[in-house]
Amino acid sequence: MQTVINASVKMSPALRARIQHLAEIRNTSAHAVMLQALEAYVSREEKREAWRQEGIAAWEDYQITGLHLTNAEVLGWVDKIIQGEKVPMPQCHI
Repeated sequence: MQTVINASVKMSPALRARIQHLAEIRNTSAHAVMLQALEAYVSREEKREAWRQEGIAAWEDYQITGLHLTNAEVLGWVDKIIQGEKVPMPQCHI
């Protein structure tokens, strides 16, 4: 079931004209263009927020445990993988 939110968006005449122009050349409605843009924006921002939350959780875990890998350790591991070696990820350490 789809929830419908009725909302109005105030925009400049210039932006309104750009949306209308894009809708015309795509042979669709301005509503469809705006809906597609909102869907893309919300999807991107949800992914960005999930990534941010993952970073916060990783930082909090590091502060508690002190476990980490150095940049050199990660780069050395990645280099081996690029060269075709099947090597396990290095173990985190304090």
